[in-house]
Amino acid sequence: MTELMTVKEIASYLRVTEKTIYRLLKRDGITASKVGHLWRFDKAAIDEWLHQNPVKAKVSILVVDDEETIRSLFKETLEELGHTVTTVETSSEGLELVKQRDFALVFLDLKMPGMDGAELFRQIKTVKPKLPVTIITGYPDSEMMARALAQGPFGVMNKPFGEQDIIAAVNAFLHITSR
Repeated sequence: MTELMTVKEIASYLRVTEKTIYRLLKRDGITASKVGHLWRFDKAAIDEWLHQNPVKAKVSILVVDDEETIRSLFKETLEELGHTVTTVETSSEGLELVKQRDFALVFLDLKMPGMDGAELFRQIKTVKPKLPVTIITGYPDSEMMARALAQGPFGVMNKPFGEQDIIAAVNAFLHITSR
């Protein structure tokens, strides 16, 4: 069954403003249809559009997750696309790398031993306030997520996810920052 999304819903899904969605409609041929006077977006078609229209930029991405399988999935998926991917197991390692290097994007797990993702996000925002962060979580309604939300905007990837979800998240970020 087709999942149709509104402008507001697709903006949230791609982690952009509604204004950006209208700009993408006008300039970039994002897949959409009009129902009455309102735009509607087929989620599967948007995912395919993002996959077929990758931005040529290759970026450096940091992945902070205590699960080896998640780190490997990100690394294999994104390096195949030409991105540089650094993965670490702990929040403290991730924070040190953010302080030392320039990353275009950070993916971090919300629930980790030691310093959780909400606290890591807070510290990243202190060190590099403009660094885009996407939080990976199986706990979208948790107290930790509420603490992270208090620190400012970020993307969210709900577990479980696969290669296509990772590619869509990075391509959405690259489409937005390359405009």
